[in-house]
Amino acid sequence: MRVDEFDFELPEERIALRPACPRDAARLLCVDPDSENPFCDCSILDLPELLAPGDALVFNNTRVLAARLSGIRHRDDVTANVSFTLLKPLDSSRWTALARPAKRLRDGDRIEFGHKENVCLLGTLLGSIESKGEGGEVTIAFDFHGPALEEAIAALGQMPLPPYIASRRAPDERDVSDYQTLYARHMGAVAAPTAGLHFTDQLFDRLDEKNISRHFVTLHVGAGTFLPVKAQNTKDHRMHAEWGEVSQVTAQALNEVRNAGGRVVAVGSTALRLLESAADEAGIISAFTGETDIFITPGYRFRAVDAMLTNFHLPRSTLFMLVSAFSGLGMMKQAYAHAIGQGYRFYSYGDACLLSPAGRRE
Repeated sequence: MRVDEFDFELPEERIALRPACPRDAARLLCVDPDSENPFCDCSILDLPELLAPGDALVFNNTRVLAARLSGIRHRDDVTANVSFTLLKPLDSSRWTALARPAKRLRDGDRIEFGHKENVCLLGTLLGSIESKGEGGEVTIAFDFHGPALEEAIAALGQMPLPPYIASRRAPDERDVSDYQTLYARHMGAVAAPTAGLHFTDQLFDRLDEKNISRHFVTLHVGAGTFLPVKAQNTKDHRMHAEWGEVSQVTAQALNEVRNAGGRVVAVGSTALRLLESAADEAGIISAFTGETDIFITPGYRFRAVDAMLTNFHLPRSTLFMLVSAFSGLGMMKQAYAHAIGQGYRFYSYGDACLLSPAGRRE
């Protein structure tokens, strides 16, 4: 399909720069393509009534690291300021990162990160540029490794807010908690699974009372989620691979939910992509550990997921392509037009949709 088919106009004032407070005060647009009235304006607090007893919510429990680092490049007697966004760990001391401006860097350059006190007890974090790739990617070999490196990154880094927020305001202390789900456990993401930002302990209690189960998978969201699709046709776009895990216990539990007539409801596109990667043609979910680069566009047959909760996405993005595959491109364009007209807040800190699939499964 042509990428421009996934374009739409969004007024800038609809982009949320802060989340709803409290988290579960966000609005929720229910989209049911098979209904005569496909749109219903609700609230996240309505979720326990919108789901049925026996349904299962699947959350991504990845934890966002403070992936934005500012550094000073040292080469002979000349210095330059360079910023980095950590992308992926290669081992206990080496990371791939996106450098800006990358043209200031050469292999072998020494980088000094920060001057804060008590960073790994040495006062600063040092590293070397090991290699440069295309598009501003570099490999950094840090002088620390393991827990000491994790401590230093946490002390010196900033939360990696999406470009459409970071271009309008700087990250601050509020983002340290705002841009993290309540159930985040496994460090490794450089972007939040934002559909999960809406959940609170109180909402979880109400879901428990309704006998709606919770299950967790891990997908370390990469910076590729924010990269524009430069290809003219979807068949020419290649997704960045991301590491994920579905345990045997979780896979078995979700299969039992569906066998009992319940629905598997993915909380966010990351949980959905991982479950679809772990499922076979018959929809049976198996344990999964490894990388996935699954790219879901209209025409894809969903195997493991029966409904999804997700935020509103960027035009021409792989995420808008995914929701268009799930509920239909025409329907999602209508849904977004409805949301814009009704004043919904968009993107990572914005409101959410509860999507039903286009065409009911038998």
